[in-house]
Amino acid sequence: MSDQRSMLSHSFFGPQDSPARPLATSRALILVRLLTGLVFLLEGIKKFLMVADWGAGRFSRIGIWRPEITAPFVGGVEILCGALLLVGLLTRIATMPLLIDITVAILATKVPILASKGFWAMEAEARTDYAMLMGLLFLLIAGAGAWSVDAKLSARAQRLRQISGRSVSDGGPDQVSKNINETKR
Repeated sequence: MSDQRSMLSHSFFGPQDSPARPLATSRALILVRLLTGLVFLLEGIKKFLMVADWGAGRFSRIGIWRPEITAPFVGGVEILCGALLLVGLLTRIATMPLLIDITVAILATKVPILASKGFWAMEAEARTDYAMLMGLLFLLIAGAGAWSVDAKLSARAQRLRQISGRSVSDGGPDQVSKNINETKR
């Protein structure tokens, strides 16, 4: 039976991710985080640096409501949430506004291409959007991984709970701090 398990956990290219291989999972997660976060960060910056081409001018051309307000707002969301993805802080939360952002982008820019020029013209234009959508869904499901600020904060919270002997929800953060100080004495 153990031979079957070891055969199932290997592929042509070597061992697959398993509880025994968290390093491989973290490598994959950081690559998806870096790719997705960097694309959104740069797209947000472009909305401020090249207003006519990527910011309010573009939003006006594609019919987005109040482009002088929505373009800077969307750019700010992309910068903030893209940066959060890059460092792995509040990763699952940061994916949510970006999922709305990319969904609106697909509906506003790719669906009209599909309606007017057909599937293949739309497909050629939508590749990055779909890759970002899938990357965000992956991060929403998988989280940030071990190489992230989220993981460091989670590990710290776990240590605090172990030191205090109680969960943070039992007495709140103030009680945990009090317990830690009492433990040090």
